[in-house]
Amino acid sequence: MEKAGLVETLKGDGPFTVFAPTDAAFNKLLTELNITAEQLLARKDLKNILLYHVVQGKVMSSDLKDGMKAKTLAEKEVTISLNPVKVNDATVVTPDIAASNGVIHVIDRVLLPK
Repeated sequence: MEKAGLVETLKGDGPFTVFAPTDAAFNKLLTELNITAEQLLARKDLKNILLYHVVQGKVMSSDLKDGMKAKTLAEKEVTISLNPVKVNDATVVTPDIAASNGVIHVIDRVLLPK
């Protein structure tokens, strides 16, 4: 978040909904892209990748509807599906973690904007 200059944005009032990938999800992405963590942090599109994981507003799992679309702070939409709950192709492994300015849903993949 610091590398992409997003700390202040996400410290703001919000509320925000953050889809937070696990460490394993980041490791999987590095393997899939055949890059190092340093190379990922140096990408010009890092800020967009991170913003693609954030939605304005507090969206709890009970608010989700199958097929709903949510506009991210990257100005692109993600699609939600249910049973199991997914954001695009990432499965929500831990929903509804309260944060001071919104909610976090832990996911098993890093979302890449298309």
